Amino acid sequence: MNAAEVLSNTLSPDASVRAAAEKSLEDASRDNFPAYMDMLANEMANDATQVTLRVAAALAVKNALTARESFRQDEFSQRWLGLPEDARNNTKSKALSTLGTANEGVGRNSAQLVAAIAAIELPVGGWKELIGQLLGAIRDQTNERLRQSALQAIGFVCETVKSNVLTAQSNEILTAVVHGARKEEPSPAVQLAAIQALLNSLEFVAENFEREGERNYIMQVVCEATQSSDVNVKVSAYECLVKIMQLYYHQMRYYMEQALFGLTVLGMRDPEQRVALQAVEFWSTVCEEEIELAIEAAEYTEFGEEPYRQCYNFARIALGEISPVLMDLLKVQDENDDEDDWNVAKAAGTCIGLLANCVQDDIVPIAIPFIEQNIKSADWQSRDAAVLCFGSVLDGPDATKLTPLVEQALPTVITMLQDSSVAVKDSAAWTLGRITDLLAKTISTETHLNSLVSALVTSLQDEARISCNCSWALTRLVSEFGGRSIIAEEQANPPERADDGFLQAAPISPFFEGITTALLQIASRPTNESNSRSAAFEAIGAAVDQAPRDCLTHVSNIVLQLLERQEGLNGMADQLVGMDDINNWVEMQASISGVVSAALRRLGKEILPLGDRIMTNLLTLIQHGTKLPAVLEDAFLAVGSVVQAFEGDFEKYLDAFLPFLVSAIGNHEATQLCSVAVGVVGDLSNGLGEGIAKHAQQLMTALFEGLQSSTIHRDVKPTILRTFGDVALATGAQFEPYLGTTMAVLGQAGSTTAPQDDYAMIDYVNYLREAVAEAFVGVVAGLKSGNRTDLLQPYVELMLGFLSYVSQYNVERTEALLRASLGLLGDVASTFPGGQLKGALEQPAMAELIKAGRSRSCEIETRKLAAYAREEVKKATVAAA
Repeated sequence: MNAAEVLSNTLSPDASVRAAAEKSLEDASRDNFPAYMDMLANEMANDATQVTLRVAAALAVKNALTARESFRQDEFSQRWLGLPEDARNNTKSKALSTLGTANEGVGRNSAQLVAAIAAIELPVGGWKELIGQLLGAIRDQTNERLRQSALQAIGFVCETVKSNVLTAQSNEILTAVVHGARKEEPSPAVQLAAIQALLNSLEFVAENFEREGERNYIMQVVCEATQSSDVNVKVSAYECLVKIMQLYYHQMRYYMEQALFGLTVLGMRDPEQRVALQAVEFWSTVCEEEIELAIEAAEYTEFGEEPYRQCYNFARIALGEISPVLMDLLKVQDENDDEDDWNVAKAAGTCIGLLANCVQDDIVPIAIPFIEQNIKSADWQSRDAAVLCFGSVLDGPDATKLTPLVEQALPTVITMLQDSSVAVKDSAAWTLGRITDLLAKTISTETHLNSLVSALVTSLQDEARISCNCSWALTRLVSEFGGRSIIAEEQANPPERADDGFLQAAPISPFFEGITTALLQIASRPTNESNSRSAAFEAIGAAVDQAPRDCLTHVSNIVLQLLERQEGLNGMADQLVGMDDINNWVEMQASISGVVSAALRRLGKEILPLGDRIMTNLLTLIQHGTKLPAVLEDAFLAVGSVVQAFEGDFEKYLDAFLPFLVSAIGNHEATQLCSVAVGVVGDLSNGLGEGIAKHAQQLMTALFEGLQSSTIHRDVKPTILRTFGDVALATGAQFEPYLGTTMAVLGQAGSTTAPQDDYAMIDYVNYLREAVAEAFVGVVAGLKSGNRTDLLQPYVELMLGFLSYVSQYNVERTEALLRASLGLLGDVASTFPGGQLKGALEQPAMAELIKAGRSRSCEIETRKLAAYAREEVKKATVAAA
């Protein structure tokens, strides 16, 4: 193989040439991996090779070592570690030697390759000399490019390798990085690489930050870098400050007083937008930290304890100085700004929102003058800044503080939907959505509702981004003033509420048909620009879900229109050409299925006359899923809604649907689809009851195969376990053929453990045990209702052993697991009330479990289940006496 030619072809504008070259590389990698890596490493390190090909070679080697999916990363890691040592050393040597190459792009890509190898080798004790080699390269004053690339490599290594692996060498790394980041460094490129490496190393230098002298020096270097004449260095220095505040808030009091406050205010005023963005982000981070501290303090106070972390109220102290700067930044806009681009004005709006949440009422007297001075300005940027500021401060201050302001400003904001500026109209629509979401009680049904609905419906026809925000505002409006409206009950003459909890007539009723008709027009748009069509569908779904009883006829009409539209889409499935057409079709199908699901939930069996048409559409959609798998998840979710609505009446569709369901459960590589399909089995069990028994063998076989699969994602397994409980509860005594296997599987899953330092695995194991407990509950309840508690007798020890196991691991245990375990304990005790289990139920572990559930720190539902378990255990043990 001619490596240069193949690499050149991977960059070809001709898709067929490019695909053939990529296949050649894949084949070479598979057929002879050592030779493949050697060939590419040689091309990367060869100064005579074209720069673009050297970069392509470095990328190809890196791509052979890294993958997004964890299971593929494990495969790649094992493949690399399986190479002979001399082959690995050759690639590593070539990567290190290429760091000093004259071309910056090649050097940067070789630095990324070094990090990719380090991410595999360092955690298993390999390449111990790497950090020393990189530090030596950094100290080489004769080669600026080598120093730059070595610092970049250090940064990438710090970014990709777990911090505990590098802790032992943190002092050496930090010394080299901070030295390169000093203002005295003559090369801006080296200083930039050092600052970026420092940014990536901040997480594992916590011990250095604990030492005042080292902390002072690091902060001095970073603060001085914010004043660099090089914009890139300046931006990266502010990025460092953001991350330092995030990681080391508790050590920032002195530096805030001495430097950071002034530096960040200057930064926010910097004409370079990238600098201003990071300076604003600094204060957003301060607010986020202090919001979290306030939540923690409230939780500690609730239990009469002192919070272990102190809040220094940086945001509150600086409020009077930073708020005017942030509000002025709201005006930094241009008519040509792309709506999707993140700019200073958007960042400032977000920061003001966080400030409002952080300092609460204190921001209102600062915001009101700014809003009043600018909301009717002749300058569109000022008007937009005013309405953005208004919308941003609505979450945080007490509603009583904001109510007079909202009531006064609401008519003005409504009229701003007709402003001459697109940006102002967009911000007005967003602000109206915020009002309906956060302060709906300030919207008077007599004074405001009519004009508000009329303005929003009219503006749906405006530009796509405005239409999207209007749909969101209408989504919140139909939720707050719809069939479940609490606001309506506070009126002088509250409307009648039906047995299902929905109002007979609601404040939204007179507007319902007009709103949904306008939304359906937007939902029929051929494209989804600015997410406007999806937002319209979401609003229709909310309207359907919240429809008062006097609007149910309109809901049926909506379903009819959407079924007709779905039938048309199903007919087009074989005519789709290109990914744009396919994605558009899939998005439309998903949106329609979502609204139909909402209608099924709202109408229940009232929609039965349309059942055949709904299921025909969904089954056709699922059939198309063999070619267009992206639609399958939404189709199965919709079928689940049909099952929940129709219950036993769904059985006539089961023969046609079941093969598709079993196939989806067996599609172990499609994690989300498989999980949704397993959930539908639970829906069928709950809906059909004993009617599911004749299909149980086929379904249980598919579920057991899922648990045994090596390719299924672990997150699907708890869903499968829960479903065993659903099937057992539905089938009662007819579950006997599957009982032994089910209980064995549950026992094995319930004994799964996690390493103490693997928090993701700890969370998963808790979730798994919760599923096990719920499955046990389903089995117990099913056999009890089928009068076959004798079948449970051999498994009582297993279930109580599981509960004992849960009781012992109280540090890791979540309240959800505790709650499920208490329910199981009570159910087991009530199933054997004759004293047969006296000894087992009197174990200390059972008493500890009940005691934990009765704690005042637990939710009311947990305490109720603890009381239930305690009572049933008492009955079962007293009976024996």
